[in-house]
Amino acid sequence: MTASSTKTNLPDPERFMHTSGATDAVWVHKQPFSALPRFSALDRDLTADVDVVVIGAGIAGIHVAYELVQRGRRVVLLEARDVLSGESGRTSGHLTNDLDDGYLEIAKKHDEGGARVAAESHAWARDRIGEIARELGIECEYRKLPAYDISQYAVGSEGNKEELQELKEEAKFQRCLGIESRFNENLTVRGWTGKPDQRGGIVVENQATFHPTRYLAGVLEWLKQQPNFQCYTRTRVVGIHEKGVEMLGMGHKSVTIDTEAGHTVKAEYAVEATCIPLQKLSVVAELEYYRSYCIAVRVPKGSVEDCLLYDNAEEYKYVRLTACDDKDDYLVVGGCDHKVGQEETTPRFDELEKWTRERFTQAGKTDYRWSGQIFEPIDYMAFIGKNQGNDKIFIVTGDSGDGLTHGVLAGRLIADEIEGKANIWASLYDPKRLGSIIKTLPSMVKHDIQINTQYKRFLQTDITDIEELGKGCGGVLNSSTSQPLAVYKDEEGKTHKYSALCPHMKGVVCWNHVEKSFDCPVHGSRFSKDGICITGPAKANLSPADKAGAADQEDAAGAGM
Repeated sequence: MTASSTKTNLPDPERFMHTSGATDAVWVHKQPFSALPRFSALDRDLTADVDVVVIGAGIAGIHVAYELVQRGRRVVLLEARDVLSGESGRTSGHLTNDLDDGYLEIAKKHDEGGARVAAESHAWARDRIGEIARELGIECEYRKLPAYDISQYAVGSEGNKEELQELKEEAKFQRCLGIESRFNENLTVRGWTGKPDQRGGIVVENQATFHPTRYLAGVLEWLKQQPNFQCYTRTRVVGIHEKGVEMLGMGHKSVTIDTEAGHTVKAEYAVEATCIPLQKLSVVAELEYYRSYCIAVRVPKGSVEDCLLYDNAEEYKYVRLTACDDKDDYLVVGGCDHKVGQEETTPRFDELEKWTRERFTQAGKTDYRWSGQIFEPIDYMAFIGKNQGNDKIFIVTGDSGDGLTHGVLAGRLIADEIEGKANIWASLYDPKRLGSIIKTLPSMVKHDIQINTQYKRFLQTDITDIEELGKGCGGVLNSSTSQPLAVYKDEEGKTHKYSALCPHMKGVVCWNHVEKSFDCPVHGSRFSKDGICITGPAKANLSPADKAGAADQEDAAGAGM
């Protein structure tokens, strides 16, 4: 089944208000967009009685809001589109402290003490979701299960022996950190009925998984009932300002939030839980930006072991189960990562299909295909805490493929810091940390050079004539006499034009065939086919270059309101 055939019946341009791509994640099977909590747009200034403004209604923003509301703080949650329209709705739903970067590598950047804090904090976040689900009565498929880490190579092939030795050493180090980990040279996965034979690997007990949007919708429904919580959607933030002076305990600072519609929110603190801060550089330059792909394949219920599975490749595969119907489960298989806007997107699903069917011969129809975005910090740990240069503005960014647990622990870290409560995890995630960043300088320089080469697109064009575009396709038209244009031709053959320059750092965007979006290869900002900003660090849409483009953006801004 193709990506387009799994798309829900949402009218354009409203689709990109609900999610950040043309495809749908498997989570809509049990939790359609229409079943998510709804909120209105901000229609006035809020200049009093607000303690904390949280920007971004994904797992990080929702958990920051939850922890603060629980502690009696008055919280306003703002979202540029609809709740769960970002990466939290496109995750694969793994909850683990078996971090994919590996603790031996993490210790090289953060020492053994930092690795221990990483293991402890992610374990807390993994379990915290289960606690909240039980307390609030949220049915979200939360369950504990083992994780298996295996070699990417078949037994007897080149590379297998070396990788198994690496896994054995990793398991030993994980045990030193308090993780329930062991190496099993005969490890097999029940239901792996095909070839190749990839026996052997790490068993990590007490990991977990869940249905992410059902869980987060449940938390939001609880928050809606609290008198010290407000949420406004379709409210794009375009400015965050820290004002005032504090010195030697004297004076006072506060935060002012400006929205695209012209309304202002004033608060004591602001939290940017937007996947990536809405700013030019700083930590933005300390991240790498990747697309990752998933498929959901029907398998007979009970035919595959309920576990989390990872191979040891650089662009590793990750596997889990989720409910489908009385007869089948969905085997959710992900991987095939690549840098945003720098590689072709369409071959990835075929690679995942091939990998899955070679190993799980009972695999049936593929019902869902989708992709999401990963923000990879250069030293493996997320940036959670006060933004560089600020005292009242906090950020949560750098999910490193573990955005669910990073988002949950961000709630505790930021709530503790706002209350002045010491937290032994804080220094590991501090956005102002230097030690681990200095250790990573060689790779950071290499990354910066590679990013700067993406400005080569000022000298390139995807098409030389708009007539070259097929219906439902986009591309960049770059002539020598004018600025590059991002052009989309709709299914009726009508063209819509926008500036192809990303508002963030003026990179030239690329067309993403899978998600029907324009993606920036410089710092990962993404825009719908209508030019609507769906992923930062850009704060604004692509500028319309014709009446059709302007009309679509106006329609999208008001859709469903």
